[in-house]
Amino acid sequence: MENFRGPVKADCEELLARFQATESVRYEQFLEVWRDMNFSSIFYGRPEANERRCFTRLIMSVASPYFFPPYTFQIRVAGLYLLYGLFNSQLITPKEKIRIALKDWKDAMQFQRDAMNAQHYDVVYILRKLLSDKAFYFTAMPTPLCFGEKKEDRKKTEICEEFVNPSSRPQELVTTDVLEEIGNIHEHYEGLKKSIFAEPDPNLNLIQQNLVPKLNGAILTYSSWQWNRTEFEQQDAGEGPSNQESSRRAQLLASIKSRSYGQVSEASKSRRHRQAQLVPADGEDFSEKLPAKKKQNLSLKTRTQLRFNTQGNESEGVTRLWCLSAVKEEKAPERRKKKFLWNPEKSSDPTSH
Repeated sequence: MENFRGPVKADCEELLARFQATESVRYEQFLEVWRDMNFSSIFYGRPEANERRCFTRLIMSVASPYFFPPYTFQIRVAGLYLLYGLFNSQLITPKEKIRIALKDWKDAMQFQRDAMNAQHYDVVYILRKLLSDKAFYFTAMPTPLCFGEKKEDRKKTEICEEFVNPSSRPQELVTTDVLEEIGNIHEHYEGLKKSIFAEPDPNLNLIQQNLVPKLNGAILTYSSWQWNRTEFEQQDAGEGPSNQESSRRAQLLASIKSRSYGQVSEASKSRRHRQAQLVPADGEDFSEKLPAKKKQNLSLKTRTQLRFNTQGNESEGVTRLWCLSAVKEEKAPERRKKKFLWNPEKSSDPTSH
């Protein structure tokens, strides 16, 4: 069945490209494209009864990734409509369910909230209709894994560049982890220069000062410019009331992304020894935002030594006690007791006195 994966993917991408050309997220527009392509006839590719279920499962596995990131909101809406149409037009009974991994369910719920905030109620209805029909099959992995199955060398799934939001590419290139790593390297380099030379030499300033804030500011400026350009193009298109909703959503996403670059992500286990640093979003001096180091608790032995050192410095001539054992006191000389010598001859004669 794997030889049908390429043609099925080509048909799905053609359907999504036609829907993308409509510049809309309405279900009526998708239904027109669906009927124009007669897409429900895709299940007639394998009319044999013993191969229908495997073929249907392959079609669902090809169409389901378009419902999740990194695709644009319009393509994800089209992917949801596509899954809804495929689920209700399949030829087998009982119906083949849509596999969805637990790690992707968070993205699905966020997608529902975004559609609700943008007042795309037809999108919310389709998603909840699939949930009420129990169309999703919740699994641990997106693809089934079997014990003892021979692993095949599959090519990495290629993502159509036309369906990906171009504004996310600069953020993917320069992430918060990359900015944190650049800041740590720059700080380490400055520390080495100061340790070698007592006075800073201007000839050794090989790295641009405030590199991290400037790089972060350039990424945010490019992102805001791209969102403003998209909003201007939508205004020229004259979409009416939906244009204002999309512009508000674009501003909301831009503000969320700008705030995300001002937060410090949790470092990985391999970099726990490095201190996380806050990258300022407004281009301020990076060295002024360094957090104070956490005070380390001293051990009992160290505290005892410091205490006795302090007492010894205050009063001279006092013996320092470096051990916790008691000092042995000097013993006084003992008096020798006289031994009693018993003479039997003297004790036997009472008249000898």
